[in-house]
Amino acid sequence: MAEENNWKPPGDEEEEEEEVDEAAYKSARDAVLFVIEVSPSMLTAPPPTDAKKQERDTPTLAALKCAYALMQQRIISNPNDMMGVLLYGTKQTKFQEEEEARGGLAYPNCYLLTDLDIPAADDVKVLKDLVEDEEEWKKLLVPSTEPVSMASVLFCANQIFTTKAPNLTSRRLFIVTDNDDPHAKDKALKSSAAVRAKDLYDLGVIIELFPISKLDHEFNRSRFYDDIIYNASPTDPEAPALISRGVAPSLTSDGISLLTSLLSSINSKAVAKRALFSSVPFEIGPSFKISVKGYIIFKRQEPKRSCYVWLEGEKPQIATGVTTQMADDTARTIEKVEIKKAYKFGGEQITFTPEEVSSLRHFGDPGIRIIGFKPLSMLPIWANFRTSTFIYPSEDDYVGSTRVFSALQQKLLKEKRVGMAWFVARKNAAPVIAAVLPGAEKLDENGAQIIPPGMWLTPLPFADDIRQNPETNLIRAPEGLIDRMREVVQQLQLPKATYDPRKYPNPALQWHYRILQAMALEEDLPEKPEDKTVPKYKQIDKRAGPYVIDWGHELHKEHEEWRKENETTTTVPAKRSAPSGKDDIPDRSKKSKTATPDGGPTDAEMKHAYTRQEHKKMTVPQLKAWLQAKNMSVGGKKADLLERVEEYFEQK
Repeated sequence: MAEENNWKPPGDEEEEEEEVDEAAYKSARDAVLFVIEVSPSMLTAPPPTDAKKQERDTPTLAALKCAYALMQQRIISNPNDMMGVLLYGTKQTKFQEEEEARGGLAYPNCYLLTDLDIPAADDVKVLKDLVEDEEEWKKLLVPSTEPVSMASVLFCANQIFTTKAPNLTSRRLFIVTDNDDPHAKDKALKSSAAVRAKDLYDLGVIIELFPISKLDHEFNRSRFYDDIIYNASPTDPEAPALISRGVAPSLTSDGISLLTSLLSSINSKAVAKRALFSSVPFEIGPSFKISVKGYIIFKRQEPKRSCYVWLEGEKPQIATGVTTQMADDTARTIEKVEIKKAYKFGGEQITFTPEEVSSLRHFGDPGIRIIGFKPLSMLPIWANFRTSTFIYPSEDDYVGSTRVFSALQQKLLKEKRVGMAWFVARKNAAPVIAAVLPGAEKLDENGAQIIPPGMWLTPLPFADDIRQNPETNLIRAPEGLIDRMREVVQQLQLPKATYDPRKYPNPALQWHYRILQAMALEEDLPEKPEDKTVPKYKQIDKRAGPYVIDWGHELHKEHEEWRKENETTTTVPAKRSAPSGKDDIPDRSKKSKTATPDGGPTDAEMKHAYTRQEHKKMTVPQLKAWLQAKNMSVGGKKADLLERVEEYFEQK
């Protein structure tokens, strides 16, 4: 997949906003190492039960399948993240190639199935062949007869993280096991394992446990793993979010269901968290400034742009496009310094030098300036017409920014008020008037933070951005219909009456990446995409079907009553008698076009015809007669006459 092409035509740079410096950001990548135990109990399939979703695989094989599925998904959701699989308790021993080259087997009974690296298609194929070929995994997954030291396993993991992922912001170790006390009779080995776990913690590695309980024994974390697992998470604000959402490992003993929930939580494509602007001054009052960073929390994701590939060389290469400006008359190449900007005004081309263009776009240095406060109720929902920016305090330029920012955010929340601000995001960016909305912290059902407390900059429209409303006739439904519809709405409430976008991956985006995955891994192409946005019609019919039918009956009843009440006014007679004995509006069946100015329609008849859009069927003499009676111009074609009639009633 090609990266987005940021090339611009020569001379366009002056009109663009200042580019965001990507080099200033840390590598917000994630490294996950699966450590899966291979033992007789982990290789024993669960006994059959009456459950519909009975797990038939052994715990070790189920964990390998989860690792395989996770590797597939991470290639799409986080293509720069690293993954590896380490088996321990195996009869065979294998580590990195350099260790084998030295002839040293420092980590006995540890088998490095896939080294910690960015997954390639070949790595996924190797793992796929293992989980799908029974003979292959039975040959490899042979448990050792000797006990395995957890200190050795953790030291092996430490070596992998140190050599393969030394500078990543997020490094995690996933341990899948059913043995809650591997060193029950040896306190020295238990103490040694705790020391190795502390080394991993000091290195910044987070250990997450996925315990497997047996039918006759519930997994007890307090026996061993409470001493080696630290409940901590990366504090770096630019680190990627943890992928093991859903259920906290410490709250359950079903590790396989944890891994399954982990897979379902990263179906959608994840995006690195990067600042839209960094350390921008936030002026609350004269000479009273703090520093904030801005983030785009919600951004529409699309497939990477396709590219042209050159296949004539030794290996395929991405072709890079180059555009050259040429003169029409001489076909000579135009240099960049010869090009000027021009805008049309009154049919003429007004030219500007690059310096003049730059000065036209300069409205001051980047910053946010509070210009006042308003009640939150005064901010209409239609005023939000662009993506909001999440702002968070930064201590880079002004010490104490966090404390001041928190005080302002809490005060706005308490008083239900909103700030109005003048906002320039970057150099050469267009200024906007923005509402500063306080945002409270949001947690999921397990207490994990979804959105931190902060404030949102919501751009507001200028007078130039407001368009004229269409002409509409307000029709209010009867109270009976409203009451019936209220029952329908109450039956179709979303869970907790909120829309959670994390539960609905973009079906078009998922289908695109699923096709790419199938072609890259030489799999069968899927028949149809998985679309979680499709309504569940059976459930809707079961919950709200009777209420919808009742609403339909009520609608029919109300319509019949309305029709009877308006029957006299909606029936238009074919002929109307005028006092002079002539027809005001001729009989349409005769298509008569003879009418004198004195025989024009009355105001009531013209208004009725205009309401039903039947004035367009009137003849020119009729229109002129009516316009003449109103002292309005009668010149021009029929279209001009109709326009004057419509303007008259629109002004009324």
